[in-house]
Amino acid sequence: MTMPRRTAMILSATLLIALPSLGHAQDVRIGSIVIERPWTRATPEGARVGGGFFVLRNTGNEPDRLIGGTFPGAPRFEVHEMATVDGVMRMRELSGGLIIPPRGQVELKPGGYHVMFMDLTQPIRSGGRVKGTLVFERAGTVEVEYAVTAPGAPAPGGHGTMRH
Repeated sequence: MTMPRRTAMILSATLLIALPSLGHAQDVRIGSIVIERPWTRATPEGARVGGGFFVLRNTGNEPDRLIGGTFPGAPRFEVHEMATVDGVMRMRELSGGLIIPPRGQVELKPGGYHVMFMDLTQPIRSGGRVKGTLVFERAGTVEVEYAVTAPGAPAPGGHGTMRH
């Protein structure tokens, strides 16, 4: 027995909308801030730090600032920047947070801006999802769900770089 074409098309469209793409976490919005594709890497047993990556898009007319967050098993959450200074790659905490310009976006990725989960009390396990929060100066606090990739992976689903 075959399904009528219209019913098959409606069913297919419904499934495409209802099922998020594999390996990607859901995008989240709070106020004018959109958090796209949050992800992290699994950590080996005994690792004391982990990193978080995503794109922050500001759809509003005022700047906002990522100032903190939480992550399970991490007593400290820091916003960091990696930059080359005098030919040497250096990492530092952004004590004032990370500005997201109005109508702009900032990509947090390995080797650039990122968040750090400090003093981990448990490893981050590959293949699942982990909930945490992000705190913005204007927009407030929002829960995000990080997709967890294998150690060293560039990003879920092979998306190593994204547009600026």
